[in-house]
Amino acid sequence: MTLPEVQNAISKKKICVLIPTYNNEKTLKRVIDDVLDYTKNIIVVNDGSTDSTKQILRQYTQINVISLLENRGKGNGLNIGFRKAKESGYNYAITIDSDGQHYPDDIPVFVEALLNEKEDVLLIGNRNMSQDGIPKKSSFGNRFSNFWFWFETGIKLEDTQSGYRLYPLHRIPKKYFTPKFEFEIEIIVRTAWRHVQVKNVPIKVLYDPAERVSHFRPFKDFTRISILNTILVMITLLYIIPRNFVDNFKKKSIRKFIKEDVMASDGTNRTKAFSIALGVFIGLSPFWGFHTLLVISLAVLFKLNKVLAFMASNVSLPPFIPFIIAASLFLGTPFVHTDSNILNQELNFELVKNNLLQYVIGSAILAISLSAIAGITTFLFLNKVNPENN
Repeated sequence: MTLPEVQNAISKKKICVLIPTYNNEKTLKRVIDDVLDYTKNIIVVNDGSTDSTKQILRQYTQINVISLLENRGKGNGLNIGFRKAKESGYNYAITIDSDGQHYPDDIPVFVEALLNEKEDVLLIGNRNMSQDGIPKKSSFGNRFSNFWFWFETGIKLEDTQSGYRLYPLHRIPKKYFTPKFEFEIEIIVRTAWRHVQVKNVPIKVLYDPAERVSHFRPFKDFTRISILNTILVMITLLYIIPRNFVDNFKKKSIRKFIKEDVMASDGTNRTKAFSIALGVFIGLSPFWGFHTLLVISLAVLFKLNKVLAFMASNVSLPPFIPFIIAASLFLGTPFVHTDSNILNQELNFELVKNNLLQYVIGSAILAISLSAIAGITTFLFLNKVNPENN
């Protein structure tokens, strides 16, 4: 794209550039000057800087400057900037760090990628993390973040930590729980949960130890990120995956669901059969309250089909629970010295509690037997209707 084309697209799409800054006096002026080559739609959030940042920003009367009295973290600064951008009528915000690692001449990359999309998209700059000069801790942190983002959203990206991004302002959440570096993880995960596309675009990156000032605190911030990911994983397992499954199921007929989500889903017939077997096994096991967490975690661990495993685990829906418990007690009877008339008693929690060993043994037998039958039956059925997918 030519410069006039980029400038016109920025104006037409109502894009602004948001620059959060904190004590980056060495590089801030260069970043702002280079961004001004493309647009005057600039919002700078001065997050309580104590260096000469305030004096530098006084030179720019044509841009919007928000000055915070004290430093509260990058996430807080971005959130304030997003609110200001929406109030100013912008639809998109390109965020660029003020430490000089990002090249403003990559702005056209984001603009062109946005123009090529038919729907709203959140774009993240993909840095070449293998190039010389990239700190090893940054490379490791990026791989760590990429894995958990994939686990929480099902989207595979090569770079999830770059702060050079384009946000669809009217599709991101309005409220957030994290104020610092972990904010940039929270916002992309929660935006993806809203069914917004999240994609990488290639960008350049510069790590100059003489100029760059990093405010990332390895122990404190990595701990905060780990806590956030733990919470996001729990929400994913207990709410997001079941929600997506139910929503997907509601949109389709039973026949279409089986055809697209079972027959045409990823994985071989053997993988699908093992996924069904795992779901049935967990669903019949005595891990009440943890079935979804266990089945999704194990499906991810063994690279099975999460949808099929979750679907099969619902064999223990409430109407079937009394029959499952009764069958478990019956199957466990030969292995424990107990009252042979146990099934003639009232089926309740006290009965299970007083015959816990019998119930656990019986449920293990039931889970193993029916999961094996379900897995074998599924495999034979899939081999018959789709023999090529082996």
